[in-house]
Amino acid sequence: MSVAHTPVAVIGGGVVGCAVAHALARHGVGTILLEGEDALALGASGTNSGILHTGFDSTPGELETTLILRSAALREELIGELAVSVLRCGARLTPNGENERTAVRRLAERARSNGVEATLRADGSLTVPGEAVTDPVAFTQALAGAARAGGAELRLGERVSGLSETRGGGVTLELHTGELLQARAAVNCAGLFADEVARMAGEDPVRIYPRKGEFLVFSPAEGESLDRILLPVPSSLGKGVLVFPTVDGEIVAGPTAREREDKSDWSVEPDARELILGRATRIYPALGGATLLGAYAGLRPAGRNANYVIEPSRTLRGLVHVAAIRSTGLSASLGIGEHVLAMLAEQGSIDPGPPRALPAPAHARAAGRWWQRAARHREAASGARR
Repeated sequence: MSVAHTPVAVIGGGVVGCAVAHALARHGVGTILLEGEDALALGASGTNSGILHTGFDSTPGELETTLILRSAALREELIGELAVSVLRCGARLTPNGENERTAVRRLAERARSNGVEATLRADGSLTVPGEAVTDPVAFTQALAGAARAGGAELRLGERVSGLSETRGGGVTLELHTGELLQARAAVNCAGLFADEVARMAGEDPVRIYPRKGEFLVFSPAEGESLDRILLPVPSSLGKGVLVFPTVDGEIVAGPTAREREDKSDWSVEPDARELILGRATRIYPALGGATLLGAYAGLRPAGRNANYVIEPSRTLRGLVHVAAIRSTGLSASLGIGEHVLAMLAEQGSIDPGPPRALPAPAHARAAGRWWQRAARHREAASGARR
């Protein structure tokens, strides 16, 4: 039985796992990134909106908010180095009625508390110039590519089947091939399966369930274009359906929010168009003349009564869980990577050096639209199971 060694093993090749690997590589810490699929970002990271949130509407003081705000600052520093396209289009919320005006005023106050630029206009609308859109697959791949250029090793098709304590300290990971990987520290960034990885260590810090979000993708009508993110005014029922442009010039409307149990069901359900289209057209009437190109669904790794569970294992020294990172994972990813790096350093698992610029990653962008990539992968996987 072969045994490999690494300072840190990161489990999961979504945007969070890749951001952790990037942060480690940026500080000169050797890392092996393990992804069970045959490509990166085939889960929630490749099936979200691609919106980079500023945190203007996040609850002040919460860990999620802190990491979103920190990520926004890090993006300004790193986005040129990563060479990822970002559409800096801003966002607008427009209220209907006095109740919504009151809600928007509260959001303006929250933005002020979080130190995020937002302007409350005379018509009651709120504009947030810092909101932006990217290609989430390209963003994830860029983080992994830069980490790899900085010395990290990327292993695709590598599933972890067991975790145990290494004699003398650290974590031993058993891979599905039978190979053992011994690490001074391991980071569980397994997304939908983070709870299952935790159970390999004999603990249950959070139960993960899939929250399905479906999106419709349109080609704008001739002569029409959308130049910003249009946000609904949130209510007690949630944030609702939004409409936004993509970096490719298309328009997306969604998402739905369905509480589900099946982590393998990535299907767009029959009533998705009905649930999305009416609400989306109310905030962007020109959508009525757009051409529907397709639809996709993402499964967000939501936690039962928990959000942003980032903590050391209680049973296995050297293991850190990064779980229940819901819809803001893309926006908070750089902050999460920095936060986990600090946790590993504090517990003595690593001795990071000063931050360094990493070589620009080589980009080999997949053919076709990013939002189709994971959907087609899931369709193929479903067909193979039948």
